[in-house]
Amino acid sequence: MTETNPAPDTAAKPDKVNWLAEIRSLGLMLLAVLAFHSFVAKPFYIPSISMMPNLLVGDRLVVSKFPYGFNWSSVSFHLLPRGTWRLFGGTPDYGDIVIVVPANREEDLIKRVVARPGDRIAVKDGIIILNGKPVPRAVEPSVQLPEDPELTCDGGSCYTYFQNYRVRLPSGRVVYEIPAYRETLPNGASFIVIDHMQQSLDNMDEITVPEGHVFLMGDNRDHSADSRAELWENGLGGPVPLYDIGGRAEFTTFSLNGSETWNPLSWWGALRGDRAWRSLRPVHVPQGK
Repeated sequence: MTETNPAPDTAAKPDKVNWLAEIRSLGLMLLAVLAFHSFVAKPFYIPSISMMPNLLVGDRLVVSKFPYGFNWSSVSFHLLPRGTWRLFGGTPDYGDIVIVVPANREEDLIKRVVARPGDRIAVKDGIIILNGKPVPRAVEPSVQLPEDPELTCDGGSCYTYFQNYRVRLPSGRVVYEIPAYRETLPNGASFIVIDHMQQSLDNMDEITVPEGHVFLMGDNRDHSADSRAELWENGLGGPVPLYDIGGRAEFTTFSLNGSETWNPLSWWGALRGDRAWRSLRPVHVPQGK
């Protein structure tokens, strides 16, 4: 009787996972994301009312990182220590909406450039006086801002200040109709601001913006702690150095009204459809108009 040898096991054995290679690939991917986030563009969320009516709480937008060069604040998540260095530095133009990190805080704020290096700026009764001349301000129709009671900021409703302007439209929709003005800066940059009350920041003695600095204000002039306010008031403490500016706001991507939950299915109902893909660059009008 002939003894037969068993057939060799030809089944392929699974390859062992090369964990070192997997970790290396994951690390490279994270570095690529961080590099894009730091040097090209990043998302940004609006948490406060300081830039109303042009930016609402709940808006999501894209900030480009390269228009003014790079500095410590360009790097996402503030991974670098504060410094005064700049690489390929540029200066924001009048009307640009920029991201700034205040000297005494770590979070990014968003404001608009209203004065550049060397400019003289004062504020009188809410009117910007730039290099001795009032910035033109024209009355516009009242802006209609949606009532979104789910949104809160500063410990309460974001619209607490505007209760006197609350109206119900014939359609049943509730909005806030707030007085609005169109300002036009020397380069023709034109944008809407709201200014509905008298308050301490409506008047500021003239100062000169130092070289390497810009003066920033919020579009919601009565509810913005900006270059008019001291650091201890949660303001910017005057003109801000360009090395604390981390990018320029470009456009909105989408906006949620605060009614969303952790469930993604709720996000669709919370979308503000009319706020997606809006340019955040100011309109430019011909000089002298």
